[in-house]
Amino acid sequence: MTESNEKNSLQAYVSMKNVGHRYDPDPQAPMAVQAIDLDIHRHEFVAVVGPSGCGKSTLLRMVSGLLIPSHGEVSVFNRPVTEPRDDVGIVFQKPNLLPWLTVKKNVLFPLKHKYGRVREEDKKRADELLQMTGLGAFADKMPEELSGGMQQRVGIVRALLLNPDILLMDEPFSALDALTREQIGFDLLDIWRDHPKTVLFITHSISEAVLLADRILVMSKRPGTVLDLIDVDLPRPRSSDTINSPRFSELTNIIRGHIYEPITRA
Repeated sequence: MTESNEKNSLQAYVSMKNVGHRYDPDPQAPMAVQAIDLDIHRHEFVAVVGPSGCGKSTLLRMVSGLLIPSHGEVSVFNRPVTEPRDDVGIVFQKPNLLPWLTVKKNVLFPLKHKYGRVREEDKKRADELLQMTGLGAFADKMPEELSGGMQQRVGIVRALLLNPDILLMDEPFSALDALTREQIGFDLLDIWRDHPKTVLFITHSISEAVLLADRILVMSKRPGTVLDLIDVDLPRPRSSDTINSPRFSELTNIIRGHIYEPITRA
């Protein structure tokens, strides 16, 4: 059995079957997304790209349980998603750190909010994650003392501390400059390698999607639907050499062709 067939024979961690959504309850209102079919398997990294307004974030919100689809079904671990789940972590476009708390207290805040207390093992785990992401020396700093990239790392650590099986990331690097964005992308790959998660990653950056993902869902303009689902056959671990490879350029050009010269999926 090939690796691809073996993967497809496994039960999906996340599944979307003919999923569609309209924000206006009027049945004649236009759809935001429609006819989305996607299975994401254990520890797979799937990126979603497409033009602005195509419904990428809508897709993520339906997987998270923050939004219920108008049509079709979203399931996690073979159970329909009807509300937010504890085993799904979310990293948003902005880290939304609490300015009156230190870095470490920001990381621990969701646990304290949920359980009313923080255990010593949680504090130790927070220290380990901060150290792993290069933030160990900044645990007692305030958010305003950190750069944008460092603040975003804090947001990622905060999501990882809950140890979710599934990590949803909604354009988490969009506010960063190009150099910082590339570096934090490599940091994310290191984190994912050392602490495997099933990841759904939303991005506007085609090159970022190719660098990070195992597969890329390419969406059409609104109403967003599937134009293509591309296997990224680049070896791991990935590095700056990956970006300079001919296959990297080939994959980015394929995706650009879909987005800028849209075709209908056969």
